[in-house]
Amino acid sequence: MGMYIGTDVWLPASTWVDSDYCHLISIGDHCGFGEECHILAHDAQMDEFLDAGRVGRVVIHPSCHIGARTVILPGVEIGPRTIVGANSVVSKTLPPETVCAGSPARVVCTLQEYLSKHQERLTKRPTFPYVNRMPTAEERTAMVRSLQDTDGYVVGGRSAELRGEGGTLRTEKDR
Repeated sequence: MGMYIGTDVWLPASTWVDSDYCHLISIGDHCGFGEECHILAHDAQMDEFLDAGRVGRVVIHPSCHIGARTVILPGVEIGPRTIVGANSVVSKTLPPETVCAGSPARVVCTLQEYLSKHQERLTKRPTFPYVNRMPTAEERTAMVRSLQDTDGYVVGGRSAELRGEGGTLRTEKDR
C-alpha cells in the first residue's frame, strides 16, 4: 500500500498504522516500537466543520526507538537515533540523537548524555545475561532479590538478535 518499512524493524502487531494514508509513512532501518503505538498520517477532526482533513508525511529515521503507547501525529519527522519515551505524543519534529518524552514530546537530553548515564550505572548496578527463554525459578528469584532496592540491566540481548538468536521478530535484514 506504499508504506516504507526498513530492515531490522520491530513493529509489534499491536501498533496501529494509519492504513488509509500509510503511503505517507516511512520507517527507517533498525527502528523499534513498544506495544500499542499509533502512527497517524491524517487528522480528520475538523472535517465536519471545514469539509477538509489534514494529511502529512511521517518520517521516522533509522535507529529510532519509540516507547509503548506513543502517538505520532501527521507532519512530523523523528530524527535518526532518537529515543521517544512511553506515552509520548509526537506533535512536532524531533531532532536527531536526542531522548524525548511527554505530551507534547520535548527533548529531555541528548542521546550521548542518556547513554553516558546508563554506561556509568552498568558498572554499579546488577546485571543479568540475556536468555532467549523463560528464566528458571532460580534465575527469577535471584533477579527479584538483586533488584530489591535498585534497578539493573539485562545485557547481551541486542547482540543475540544480531546473531539471529534473539526473541524479537523483526523485518528481514537482507531484502
